[in-house]
Amino acid sequence: MHYSEKENLCLIVGCDSNAHHSVWGSTNCNSRGEALVEFLNTTNLEILNRGNESTFCNGSRLEVIDITLGSLRLLESIIGWEVLPEPSLSDHRHFLFILRGSSPVRLIRNPRGTNWGSFREDLRDQLGRGPEMNMKSGAGLGLAIHWVQHALISAYEDNCPLRLVKTGRQSLKWTAELESHRRGVRWLFNKCRSSKNPHSLDLYGEAQQNYRKEVRKASKDAWRAFCCSIDDLPRSARLHRVLSRDPKIKLGSLVALSGR
Repeated sequence: MHYSEKENLCLIVGCDSNAHHSVWGSTNCNSRGEALVEFLNTTNLEILNRGNESTFCNGSRLEVIDITLGSLRLLESIIGWEVLPEPSLSDHRHFLFILRGSSPVRLIRNPRGTNWGSFREDLRDQLGRGPEMNMKSGAGLGLAIHWVQHALISAYEDNCPLRLVKTGRQSLKWTAELESHRRGVRWLFNKCRSSKNPHSLDLYGEAQQNYRKEVRKASKDAWRAFCCSIDDLPRSARLHRVLSRDPKIKLGSLVALSGR
C-alpha cells in the first residue's frame, strides 16, 4: 500500500478479512471489524463490496468476511461488483467485477436474473408519478405509450444489472454428472441461505465436498487423456516448453520396461 502511494499507483486488494462489520454487510460487528474500519479511515482505500450477499459459507454459518478494497481514484472504474452464485470449491465464494478500460468486455442483461419483485414496485412507482394525459387525443395516447415504455425500460435496467459474458476454453470436459453436482450444490446453498437450518448447512457442506472431489477427478482424467493423445515430437516438445516455465514442475524421462 505504501509503495502504491509512493509511486502514485492505483491499488485493488481482495482479502479474507476474517472481520465482521455492517459496513461491508456482515450480520454483526466485532473488534477486528472496528479496528479494520478505523485503519481504512486513515488510508485512501475504499470498500468496493455491494449488498450483503454472504461471501463465506461452511457447515455452521453464512457470513460476509471477504472484502474488496480499491484506491479512491478507481471508484468510478469498478462496475458490476457481485458475489457469483456458482459453487467455488471452497468455503469462500467468488467475486466478479469489471475494471473499466482494462480490456474489451461484453456486457448483457439476463432476464432470468431480474429481481421481479423490486421490478414491479419500481414500475408501479414510476407509473404513479406520470403526468396527466388525455387518452382521447392522439397526442395524449402517444405520450402515454412513451411514458409506459420509459417506465418499463427504466425499471428493468434498475433490477437486471449488466453482467459480464465469460468466454474462453474450459480446462476440462463438463459432463452431465458434474453439471448435476453443481446444480445440487447451488440448490442446497440457496436452501440453507433462506432457511438458516443447521441441517441444511451440513447437507450443503457435504455436497460441496463431493462436488470438489468430482471436479478434481475430472481435471485429472482430462489431463491424463490429453497427455495420452500426444503421439508426435512437435506436440510433446511444445508441452515440454510450457511445463518448463513453472519452476515447481520437474520434468524427466520415461523409462521403458527394457530399461531404455
